[in-house]
Amino acid sequence: MTGTAHTCDAVIMGGGLAGLTLALQLKQRFDDIDVLVLERRKHPVPHAAHKVGESSVEIGAHYFDTVLGLKPHMDSAQLRKFGFRFFFSEGRCDIDQVTEIGASRYLAVPSYQIDRGIFENYLAQEAVRRGVRFDDAALVRRVELTSDAKAPHRIEWSRGDQTHSAEARWIIDACGRAGLLKRKLGLAEANAHDVNAVWFRIGERIYIDDWSDNADWQARCDPRARWLSTNHLCGAGYWAWLIPLASGSHSVGIVADPKLHPLDTIDTFEKAMQWFATYQPRLHEALDGKRHLLQDFAFLKHFSYGCKQVFSGQRWALTGEAGLFLDPFYSPGSDFIAMSNTYITDLVAHDRAGRSVEARAQLYDQIYHSFYESTLALYQDQYPLFGDPEVLPVKVIWDYAYYWGVLSQIFFQQRLTDLMLLGSLKEELQHCQRLNLAVQQLLRAWSAASARRNAPVLVDQAAMPWFAELNRSLKDPRLDDAGFKARIRASTAQLRQLAREILERARADNTDLGDCPLPSLLEENMSSPPARAESGAMLFAALPVDHRELRLPNFTERSSPVAPRARP
Repeated sequence: MTGTAHTCDAVIMGGGLAGLTLALQLKQRFDDIDVLVLERRKHPVPHAAHKVGESSVEIGAHYFDTVLGLKPHMDSAQLRKFGFRFFFSEGRCDIDQVTEIGASRYLAVPSYQIDRGIFENYLAQEAVRRGVRFDDAALVRRVELTSDAKAPHRIEWSRGDQTHSAEARWIIDACGRAGLLKRKLGLAEANAHDVNAVWFRIGERIYIDDWSDNADWQARCDPRARWLSTNHLCGAGYWAWLIPLASGSHSVGIVADPKLHPLDTIDTFEKAMQWFATYQPRLHEALDGKRHLLQDFAFLKHFSYGCKQVFSGQRWALTGEAGLFLDPFYSPGSDFIAMSNTYITDLVAHDRAGRSVEARAQLYDQIYHSFYESTLALYQDQYPLFGDPEVLPVKVIWDYAYYWGVLSQIFFQQRLTDLMLLGSLKEELQHCQRLNLAVQQLLRAWSAASARRNAPVLVDQAAMPWFAELNRSLKDPRLDDAGFKARIRASTAQLRQLAREILERARADNTDLGDCPLPSLLEENMSSPPARAESGAMLFAALPVDHRELRLPNFTERSSPVAPRARP
């Protein structure tokens, strides 16, 4: 049977996280816009939905709670995240006797652990409430794109035994890895980051705080709620995650470099449990009595990929995993949804104003891919050092400083689409990007020579004043152009100083730097000298040379030392 035909301003293929948030953003920007969302799944979807991507970080969290105005839902129906936390616990059960990276208290800017089923059901209801047309159980059958600036695109879908069609000014692909437009237009692009993932949900909380009864270890955090963190259990070539969900379930995953941990050793629940018994025995112990509470299991091979183009002046775009995907280690998925949706909304705004969007779409695509390349560098060829309790803490501090100091400032300050202002900061932004690539190369060289000493300390990010202030600065009111330029130049200076300290520390460990470009990069003169950076050490309290063998990852640690305990 043939159903009704529609005419609308925008059709969004995919009613998951990316598509529904885009629909809300479009309706928020334009009261009169006609948006149709086509979602393949029947709604409502189950809680603890069979998806990965529960952990958000600052950009994505700000997009949800502030840009889209969803804070009441985030505060009442989701969990506030206690930051990232990392443990070097490979082969060990004594989690209180290993190096831990994390904050001892909540930092200023919130992020969330998101139950995707709860969230996507709410987003669909909210979209309908705001006037979005939402068709679930809709299977897209055909898409016809036009290059005529005055003609609409056409789309056809089935729902039950009826076929429907629509004409639309814009078509956006948000249908995840199915990538309908990507396949149709031949836009798929591989990258060199070859990593696999498996994950599952258990229908009960996993309280990592109960893994030790050591009072000193428990007292390091206030609140005593490590379980609310995105917990990373780290080893060479892999990390395992623990993420709590508001539904009461707990998400567990393994992300691994296949050169060190092949997928066929972890691609079923039983194999994963055997793997945990060897590599993370304390987690195995916590899960062993919960096998009957297993809710699902999935895996993805070579999950990271790029895309040749995500925004087009011919009025189509891709967002979320329909475009590109990086790596879950720092949970950037919702960040890239926030950025791509913001670019798409701005392109629609220019089109509705009667202006050509060809040049703007091309520039947005270049900038978005630049963000992708910079973020990919945090992960590519870095997995072997994930088991290094001396180098990974340095990497985490650097990666955060780069993220909060540059990309987060651009988004929080609402400058993502300010092409003229970003163009005036081209030298600083490119310098920071080159610094990041050079530091990542240095970290790999350093870890290859590291002694990997695993001291029983908390590398307390909250005890680093500059670090906590960088996070807090994201809450500042919108700066004028001069103030924003000063902010980015201050971030550039801060990153240069931090890079210099990392270089000095690597050299102190007699690291063979090889052809690392960082030393010469730090000697470069910039046409607009960055603002003065921090006074004093950013990374660690300097140790006398003759005490170098005692060097710990002491970023002003909060560590009344924990009394050693026999390893089980």
